[in-house]
Amino acid sequence: MKQLFFGIFIFAMCISCQQEDNTEKAINDIGTDISIERFDMDFADATEKTLPKLKKAYPFMFPKTYSDSVWISKINDTLQQELFREVKKIYPKTDKLQSEIESLFNHIKYYFPDFHPPRVITTTSFVDYRNKVIVTDTIALVALDNFLGKDHYFYKGIPVYIAANLRPSQIVVDLANAYAEKYAFQKQRKTLLDEMVYYGKLLYFKDKAIPFKSEAERIGYTEEELQWAKTNESDIWRYFVERELLYSTDSKLPGRFIVDAPFSKFYLQDIDTNSPGRIGQYIGWQIVRAYMENNDKPFNEMLTEDAETIFNNSKFKPKK
Repeated sequence: MKQLFFGIFIFAMCISCQQEDNTEKAINDIGTDISIERFDMDFADATEKTLPKLKKAYPFMFPKTYSDSVWISKINDTLQQELFREVKKIYPKTDKLQSEIESLFNHIKYYFPDFHPPRVITTTSFVDYRNKVIVTDTIALVALDNFLGKDHYFYKGIPVYIAANLRPSQIVVDLANAYAEKYAFQKQRKTLLDEMVYYGKLLYFKDKAIPFKSEAERIGYTEEELQWAKTNESDIWRYFVERELLYSTDSKLPGRFIVDAPFSKFYLQDIDTNSPGRIGQYIGWQIVRAYMENNDKPFNEMLTEDAETIFNNSKFKPKK
């Protein structure tokens, strides 16, 4: 009997792998072809004479409330020139980045046929790490000075837990997250469960849109932080349930378990010291994954389901 069950399990695994291979082949066949436009380099090379041509090529980068003298002054600014030099050191070319973004767009197009790849434009932002990427229906803007590597001297005054993800490998992850925010919808985000499931949707979107990135990269953890979350998943869940936090509307809970932070705040010293931040997002991710595994629900429809429906039908059981 054991051999029969084992054989059925292996057969099911083979079928699942074949389906995944077929899906990835169909996605790759979409063949998105983009060209990254280096506004950062073009702006660095601009002069008073060539500025009008640059403004014509990128009108949305030049608000009409500012005169040309402002842009010339910025071009000649020593700090801006230093930004240009450092960006050029890390990104003399963008071939690898282009390939990853094309793969991201292929995946989005597969699941959302109405998606049209935007212009992808790189710039600098004086390290505005709160706005590393901006996406609209027609433009994806990437501020490369926010992705120079966690130890870059530009980031000395930035908290370590934030600087940790200011690295090249996170550009496509941040782009995927920006698109996830455009496609995910939830009527309310009042309880901790609401917040957890919402961010779980964003992370599941990244499962689908950037499967070529590791789980740790998708959530912005180190491998060690991800392993801690997996190892302690059952204890974390018990903590939330026993303290009746899931349906709590306490405004302090997102700050403790959802938003970016050096660690999650259980107020238990041995746990807080070792935990990564945003642990509520991680649990929400597992809830959404369980929901998709146990329900015949299209990916794009799940993104608009309410949190309670997802949770109640997820059959979620934390790993022990």
